Amino acid sequence: MPHLPRLTTLALSIALLGGAPLLHAAEPSEAAEPTVSDKAPLPLEDLRTFAEVLDRIKAAYVEPISDKTLLENAIKGMLSNLDPHSAYLDIDAFRELQESTSGEFGGLGIEVGMEDGFVKVVSPIDDTPASKAGIQPGDLIIKIDGQPTKGLSMLEAVDKMRGEAGSKIQLTLVREGGKPFDVELTRAVIKVRSVKSQLLDDGYGYLRITQFQVNSGEEVLKALNKLRKDNGKKLRGLVLDLRNNPGGVLQAAVEVSDHFLKKGLIVYTEGRIANSELRFSADPADASEGVPLVVLINGGSASASEIVAGALQDHKRGVLMGTGSFGKGSVQTVLPLNNDRALKLTTALYYTPNGRSIQAQGIVPDIEVARAKLTREQDEGNFKEADLQGHLGNGNGGADQPSKAKSKKPLRPQDDDYQLAQALNLLKGLNVTRGE
Repeated sequence: MPHLPRLTTLALSIALLGGAPLLHAAEPSEAAEPTVSDKAPLPLEDLRTFAEVLDRIKAAYVEPISDKTLLENAIKGMLSNLDPHSAYLDIDAFRELQESTSGEFGGLGIEVGMEDGFVKVVSPIDDTPASKAGIQPGDLIIKIDGQPTKGLSMLEAVDKMRGEAGSKIQLTLVREGGKPFDVELTRAVIKVRSVKSQLLDDGYGYLRITQFQVNSGEEVLKALNKLRKDNGKKLRGLVLDLRNNPGGVLQAAVEVSDHFLKKGLIVYTEGRIANSELRFSADPADASEGVPLVVLINGGSASASEIVAGALQDHKRGVLMGTGSFGKGSVQTVLPLNNDRALKLTTALYYTPNGRSIQAQGIVPDIEVARAKLTREQDEGNFKEADLQGHLGNGNGGADQPSKAKSKKPLRPQDDDYQLAQALNLLKGLNVTRGE
């Protein structure tokens, strides 16, 4: 399987590694030179306008500014106005991008993008300061440490959110058009654990992928084997949780999909440069053993996670449940330049096996289940007959059962997760209809 560019989510993560700021972004790919045959002649009139603007700025701007700065700013503007994912990487940003592929970094653990000039949360990463603080996909960050984000570029906003691990930062958020509220977070070293798994109950497994990293395919295979071993036999059903998964490496998404499919196309990409048109198909092996499958997605499921969800949906391998996904269906390739700089350029769109483009539309679940909060009624405060002083004993003998003797069962993941509980109920229902 060829090495592929990383599918980044909308823009960049706030990160810090070894005391040096970095951007958690695309994995650098091998140098690729665009080969477009129909080159148009240079627009001389537009070039004259550019040169005139450059000259006017140098002559009239309130402070002196160098040609180098002006030209770098022009390049940044040229890339940033293509789409939200393309960017010009200067020496520091390119070096930081290369360092970020270790999977361990410091910061808030949040994938962000831009919307209407504000920083928008794409997805918080599990077990990070952002997720622990309750930050949710779709939240708008309108202030950083009291300073408005309106008008800032993505890189400027990211730079303001960087800092030493252990330092504090205050974000002002707006959620679903409500009133602004403040959240204080402490930056930390983020160690992203890609795959988590456990048995829910009675032979039903739970498999969560938080991000698609280079080794995620192998980790999913190990998790499936462990679930089978812990259950002592073949699973009766499995929940694959891709909620708030911001994406990652395309190759990992292909490998994960392949663990659940025996044949057929998984994903294909189309673009203009020579190495941008790729097709990936499943091999006959099925690590999941055809177990009934429910896939959970939501608005924080983006990019590579949408590839997996779309492939499984098109092949009718599982039932998709939750809410519509993010809709990031483009591929970014890092094109190194000859001066230790690089372009992160959108070079292709990817398509599901049935030819659906996910770009700006996303994956629609088969069964829509909105996020909800489960509450349990408490009856520990109610007294029973056995609690009363001087009560009569049971006529047939046996021990009394006062309320204070009531034991508390440990909470299971599905007890506080409405969508997961509904996924488990669906799996059990499928087994009933199958006569198992």
